[in-house]
Amino acid sequence: MQERIGKDGKTFKMYKYRSMVIGADEILFEYLKENEEAREEYSKYKKLKKDPRTTIIGKFIRKTSIDEFPQFINVIKGEMSLVGPRPYLPREKEDMGEYYTYITELKPGLTGYWQIAGRSDVTFEDRLKMDMKYINDRSLKLDCILLLKTGIKVFKRRGAI
Repeated sequence: MQERIGKDGKTFKMYKYRSMVIGADEILFEYLKENEEAREEYSKYKKLKKDPRTTIIGKFIRKTSIDEFPQFINVIKGEMSLVGPRPYLPREKEDMGEYYTYITELKPGLTGYWQIAGRSDVTFEDRLKMDMKYINDRSLKLDCILLLKTGIKVFKRRGAI
């Protein structure tokens, strides 16, 4: 489980299969301290393509998106929806800036624009803009399109790291 920001800014425990080593945050901060290139990449994407925290099995379950399946429990519990802005980490709140208020008006979703637009290849700033686009354009038709496109992306294993 991982702490995430939900609707109205309330945190919740998001279910995921473990794909990283224990103590991953500490390892990340040490790694970023020592590696300027990684620090720049993380600053831009809030992710690392060659993340030293990911286990061998973790690489597989992330590539296949298997690590996301437990989030259906969060949907059943009413903490998440199928489509919406992805839930952000509490440490990302400050980086969200003015977007925070709008994004937390909705329940976070399993999928959204970000997942079909490249996932790991999208900058953090672009992810925020995509979440705002979803907030402004949301409809049942759009949700169905995003769910369908997400299924195709997962099947083709594109954009996952």
